[in-house]
Amino acid sequence: MDPVRNPYAPGAGQRPPELAGRGKQLDAFDIVLERIARGRPERSVMLTGLRGVGKTVLLNQLRSAAVSRDWGTGKIEARPDQELRRPLSSALHMAARAIAKTHHNQERVDDFLGILKAFALRATADKGMRERWQPGIDVPAVTGRADSGDIEIDLVELLMEAAALAQDIGAGIAVFIDEMQDLGPADISAICGACHELSQDAAPLIVVGAGLPHLPAVLSASKSYSERLFSYHRIDRLDRVSADRALIAPAEREDVKFSDEALTALYRKADGYPYFVQAYGKATWDQAPGSPITAEDVEVAAPTAEEELAVGFFGSRYERATPAEREYMRAMADLSGDEGPVATSAVAVELGRKPASLSPARDGLIKKGLIYSAERGTIGFTVPHFGRYLRSVAT
Repeated sequence: MDPVRNPYAPGAGQRPPELAGRGKQLDAFDIVLERIARGRPERSVMLTGLRGVGKTVLLNQLRSAAVSRDWGTGKIEARPDQELRRPLSSALHMAARAIAKTHHNQERVDDFLGILKAFALRATADKGMRERWQPGIDVPAVTGRADSGDIEIDLVELLMEAAALAQDIGAGIAVFIDEMQDLGPADISAICGACHELSQDAAPLIVVGAGLPHLPAVLSASKSYSERLFSYHRIDRLDRVSADRALIAPAEREDVKFSDEALTALYRKADGYPYFVQAYGKATWDQAPGSPITAEDVEVAAPTAEEELAVGFFGSRYERATPAEREYMRAMADLSGDEGPVATSAVAVELGRKPASLSPARDGLIKKGLIYSAERGTIGFTVPHFGRYLRSVAT
């Protein structure tokens, strides 16, 4: 098969040629947008799932849906070492610029930008002159709104002002936050508080977050009412029909077919995880001599896909761990035969250590995004089949 025509695209956040199996989430978001357009109160949205299930791809698709309705949008990727104020300022600046194109009152737009600038400047207000950040907003800062220095107070004021700006023209604003579990406690609390105010006022502004499976627990630890504040969508592996569709539809556009046996073999290899579907699909296409692609082609190509996953998807993450953290993960892998979460006490028994002595390794892995706390006293891998990978490599 011609590799230039290969339609499959394994990549971090890269949209697959066929976004299969996500119709339910897309339809639900369309309802959210329509309800807000009609002045109805609606909850912000949270997408959760393991790495490789397509959360970022779906997040980007939801953003496209908002843009198609002439909403102002902005997107950020949270990082553990960065406070929310600075990246959120940039995202809202982008959203405001989109709104400004059709807003009838430039003075009103400038007033909001002045409030946004005051909010942004608080990000480095305590720094020396050389370290202070300038947000690139060409209007004077407006004092007295969203600039108290308390992120929870300021964020409520800022987002309410942003919502009012969008409401002027019958539009809305959507802020998209990827890797949301990496936000600090104060920022999480501020977002929950702001979303609470926005939903109570039926304001046309929503936050759409994506994060690892423990994101709901992170939100709940901040505000007890967060369980009712957001609409949660668990993004999981694709079912057989959707996985087949993700492979068949792009191939048909290139006049290529798969045998039923090939599709069965590919589903067994990829286990329905979208990233793996693309990886095995790409390798199989490159190895197959022609159409239809057969089960034998899948078996020949599988080692190539597995080698690429071992280096780029699994290995790159494993290399980030310290020796103590690797030991902790290998113990998890030995215990999680079905890849599910395991008890932290069981890991301690497996290693012959006291649980308290393993806390630094566990906490380090959580901060690096390699494991997550599924619930109190349990731990799981953030990457599907990571336990299988660890059991396959030499200790």
